[in-house]
Amino acid sequence: MAKYEKSMIGEFEKVITQLQDDIENRGISINLVDESNYTSGDTQIAVRVYDKYFMRNGNRASLSLTVVGNGNNIFISAIGAGGGKGVIFNFSLGAEDDLVWIVEKMH
Repeated sequence: MAKYEKSMIGEFEKVITQLQDDIENRGISINLVDESNYTSGDTQIAVRVYDKYFMRNGNRASLSLTVVGNGNNIFISAIGAGGGKGVIFNFSLGAEDDLVWIVEKMH
């Protein structure tokens, strides 16, 4: 598992759009699995789940992206999972790190 979190100042919709563009333009085998959006008062929450097939090691990894905005305060959480091989030992080949790096490099 790989994880990246950051608090920043920005415009919620612009941050979401930029993240989606960066992730979706990263390769043809990355797919948006589903999304959820929620607003309560001044707080907005966007959740996106992506998956990607990695040919180099023949496995799939997922990226869960959560963005929370309240005014100009933005919190981003990106968690990569999967990308390992084996039933008993989850030996990671770094695929989840690659997905999280897409979000991390934006900042």
